[in-house]
Amino acid sequence: MISVFWAVGVVLIVTIFLCLYRVLRGPGVFNKAIAVNLIGTKTIVLLVIIGYIYQRPIFLDIALVYAMVNFGASIAIAKYLKRGTLA
Repeated sequence: MISVFWAVGVVLIVTIFLCLYRVLRGPGVFNKAIAVNLIGTKTIVLLVIIGYIYQRPIFLDIALVYAMVNFGASIAIAKYLKRGTLA
C-alpha cells in the first residue's frame, strides 16, 4: 500500500515541475498566478502523503498552515492584479 503513495508522490513531484515550467514560460500573468497556486496546492497534498508514509502527524499540521498561507497569498495576488495595489 505504501508503494502506491510513493508512486503518487513521484507523480505529484513531476506535475509540480510541469507547473514550474508554466510559471517560467507562461503566456500571461494570470496563468503564472494560477500555476503558482497549483504548485502550492500540490505541495500541500505532498506533505500529507509524506506524513502518512512516515507516520508523522505533524506533517498534517504543517500542511494546514501552508494551506492557509497559500490561500492568503492567492487572495493577495488576485487583489493586486485587479487593483494594482494591496491597500
